[in-house]
Amino acid sequence: MTETPTRRRGDTRARIQEVALERFTDNGYDQTSLREIAEDLGVTKAALYYHFKTKDEILESLLSEASVALDALVTWMLAEPSTRERRVEMIRRLGEITQGVPGDVMRCIQQNEVALQNLGTTTTLVHDLKVRLWQAALPDDASMEDRLRIRMATMAVLIANKPGNDLGGTAAARAAAAQAIAEDLIR
Repeated sequence: MTETPTRRRGDTRARIQEVALERFTDNGYDQTSLREIAEDLGVTKAALYYHFKTKDEILESLLSEASVALDALVTWMLAEPSTRERRVEMIRRLGEITQGVPGDVMRCIQQNEVALQNLGTTTTLVHDLKVRLWQAALPDDASMEDRLRIRMATMAVLIANKPGNDLGGTAAARAAAAQAIAEDLIR
């Protein structure tokens, strides 16, 4: 089967995003150049420019993809009244989401927070997504304690999925532990 040009272009774009995200997270956003990303891919800078003109464009494309998954979770949460069971399910779904690219993007942004300050909306997007998720999980009149509980439950999931985690255990064991802790926190 012959690949169409559109299919190859989409694959290349996704591969650029993957390599850039890994570099941004491992080496830092400031310390990563488009040249290094192109070298990692085995392509010329011109080939990279065909898809992305700047590192900012790559990061913004990654954030856009991550926000789609998190926006869908917020929409799902808002579709029905917030019950304990629904909040626990939201945290379970967040765990699934954060084991993929959206979680990698959130961790990248958090690790590069200082370097990304001058990107304006990019630096606040991850925080805004978390706030929207927290707000969707609870009614407006939720107590301060319940607001703190949902934030701690969310952060438990994010912390457990962090690569190179010093908590020990496998990624699956950390995820299961985070889900158990989150469930204990949620009322």
